[in-house]
Amino acid sequence: MYMDKLKLTGKVALVTGAGQGIGFACAQALGEAGAKVIVADMREERIAASVAQLQQFGIAAFPQVLDVTQSEQVAAAAQATIAAHGKIDILVNNAGVAISNVRAEDTSDAHWRHHMSVNIDGLFYCCREFGREMLKQGSGSVINIGSMSGFIVNKPQPQSFYNASKAAVHHLTKSLAAEWAARGVRVNAVAPTYIETPLTVFGIKEDPVMYKTWLEMTPMARVGQPDEIASVVHFLASDAASLMTGAIVLADGGYSCW
Repeated sequence: MYMDKLKLTGKVALVTGAGQGIGFACAQALGEAGAKVIVADMREERIAASVAQLQQFGIAAFPQVLDVTQSEQVAAAAQATIAAHGKIDILVNNAGVAISNVRAEDTSDAHWRHHMSVNIDGLFYCCREFGREMLKQGSGSVINIGSMSGFIVNKPQPQSFYNASKAAVHHLTKSLAAEWAARGVRVNAVAPTYIETPLTVFGIKEDPVMYKTWLEMTPMARVGQPDEIASVVHFLASDAASLMTGAIVLADGGYSCW
């Protein structure tokens, strides 16, 4: 009974930013659980490589070029998904940017808008367009990738723009959950710590002083791996989390405990 709840056989899932890092890991996790997975990303070469690798694992994977900041592209992707697969059961909003180590007083309009455009505008466009289809079906699970930065202020790097965007993701998650719960659509989020991906290379590989601070402030004394976030996403996407909506699940190695 309980293990069956984690199966996603027959489900259709779309993951944004699935060309690498956490997004790819999420696509793999959902696919291994039985879902058909649509790999959405801006870069065609990343999509092709990810789809090929997933197919080697025996996963039914399909490509979708998508810039989440372009609302018309998101709407077209939602319609293409319905046309090709007949439904959308799971949406993982993973696409995001983090160009950190910029002080608030030095943050340009373009820098601010870039983070808001990808991290919150694009995420909302995806929730809106794919959410409409889920609401028509009367079922669906949306998982947004937030951040512990939506709860705390990171140290030592200044990144107020990023922190604000992720706090917005968390509150949008709760707001949509409240609106859609009675109509069968669950909306949750995962708030990761520092995860070893291309987005965190600036601290992990390039700044030993910064990296040392990150570890000192994390009770587990390590960064996370993409599969550790994908495992939480899999749970939230499945019927094992059927009573959960509006939850922001911290996966932060204990960082927010101190």
